[in-house]
Amino acid sequence: MNTTLAIEQRPRSLVRLFSLEAWYEFLRLLRSPGFSLPTLAFPAMFYILFAVVLQIGRGASMHMPTYLVVSYGIFGIIGPALFGFGVGVATERGEGWMLLKRATPMPPMAYFNAKLVMAMVFALIITAVMFTLGATLGGVSLPAADWVKLAVVNVLGTLPFCAMGLAIGYWARPQAAVAIVQMIYLPMAALSGLWFPIQILPEAVQSIAVFLPPYHLSQLGFHVIGMDVGTSPVVHMLALLGYAIVFLALAVAGYRRDEGQHGR
Repeated sequence: MNTTLAIEQRPRSLVRLFSLEAWYEFLRLLRSPGFSLPTLAFPAMFYILFAVVLQIGRGASMHMPTYLVVSYGIFGIIGPALFGFGVGVATERGEGWMLLKRATPMPPMAYFNAKLVMAMVFALIITAVMFTLGATLGGVSLPAADWVKLAVVNVLGTLPFCAMGLAIGYWARPQAAVAIVQMIYLPMAALSGLWFPIQILPEAVQSIAVFLPPYHLSQLGFHVIGMDVGTSPVVHMLALLGYAIVFLALAVAGYRRDEGQHGR
């Protein structure tokens, strides 16, 4: 009887453990101004500047406030994934926190789940902020179903970038992780058409963009509002899945390397 009760309670305890770890990770980063302020403020600031104040693209064939609420939303959700995993994991490896975690009874997946949930919650907050700015200051008007679809694209779209960040976190030195993430994040966003429509960028840039993950994620968002380049969404989803698999494989290799070093 006691054995049966213990078996029934174990899944509940694991759910509680995973939930608490995720909650504390979210609170920790929310209370870190160096992470939370840029993560939450930069996409909103860029949108207000370019879509509202400067009114970039006014008179153009496409409604730029609508385009930018999608593109800057995607730009915003990539940040928590890359910095939370890339910088967070690298820093915690360097501080010995990962080694301490291994010595506790906590399942390793609770640690990674916490960071994944953190990235998705931040993505949801950023999405809500961008939608609010778009609907109020930007004059964006979309059917309710399209708002929901865009939110799903943003939240689930963090997954391949979490994998990318995890790979960086396990292969980058702690002191270099911030610089590496920034050197990848900003050029990748610009070349993918997140700051300006990909259609108006030089052909050389357009040819590079198709090899970058943000381009494929943004095209899923633009497909919802009818501003994509016309490629099937399935192509973009498969591309993102491929990137996620590659980055996860790199992260696993880095994890095993760490295990081997600490096991000596």
